Amino acid sequence: MTTYALFGALEMGFAYGLMVIGVYITFRVLDFPDLTVDGSLPLGASVTAVCISAGYSPALAILLSAGAGFLAGAMTGVLNTKFKILHLLASILTMISLYSINLRIMGRPNMTLLGQDTVVDWFIESTGWAAYLSTPFLFLIICILAVAVLIWFLHTEQGLAFLATGDNKQMITSQGVNTDSVIIFGVGLSNALVAISGSLVAQNQGAADVNMGVGTIIAGLASVIIGETVFGDKTITRALIAALLGSVLYRIAIALALGLKLGEFSFTPSDLNLITALLVVTALVMPRVKRKFLPRSAS
Repeated sequence: MTTYALFGALEMGFAYGLMVIGVYITFRVLDFPDLTVDGSLPLGASVTAVCISAGYSPALAILLSAGAGFLAGAMTGVLNTKFKILHLLASILTMISLYSINLRIMGRPNMTLLGQDTVVDWFIESTGWAAYLSTPFLFLIICILAVAVLIWFLHTEQGLAFLATGDNKQMITSQGVNTDSVIIFGVGLSNALVAISGSLVAQNQGAADVNMGVGTIIAGLASVIIGETVFGDKTITRALIAALLGSVLYRIAIALALGLKLGEFSFTPSDLNLITALLVVTALVMPRVKRKFLPRSAS
């Protein structure tokens, strides 16, 4: 792998890092299988593209994207808690609705940001670094800030109730906590992070597309599993950092696979789903292999 390809993988890993953390919150913390992310990622990109094209600040566009993502996630939570629709079905309903909503927002299937100022341009101009160096560093800073805020929140009283809702819903309900509100807020928070990720990706790539969210949930789950397998998840702080680093490892693994050549055989971008499936299977099987062979080696 070339240095340029490595920094490109880091750039993608940190750009999608907030998306992975959002997936971790719903699937691991809340135990809520949420497919809304396939729609909230392009939602964040769509809102960002429209705002920047209308002359608004790219930073404001990120905040508005987060708000839109929160509303999308909260709607999934409302469908599940208030209307008693199965969480998986509720998220699918929101996801397919967001496809049409994103088309409405942009007024077209895609929108370019070429020639428009973005936070990426601001950071490159302020640092004077090359784009391939400054962009990963910018996204890393944003991810670190988000993880730090989440770690602080999850150690507050409200955050502990948030964690307890996913661990033992009946127990925390008996303590007087409104778990419906916790779920609505939690799914909203998750999709707000996903939408911010979509905003960063759009500003980095210079375009937003209604189909850019396809496969987001698979990439997110793969990153979470890889991170947990490699770095562990014994504490919430370690788990959040592992999810972020898992996003980076996933993108590096993809870059390595796409650059791999075995004789006449080589992977192409169309094999991305196959590569992802192989990575997830490897990550899931690895702990069992360790448990089976490490005791023997120790003896």
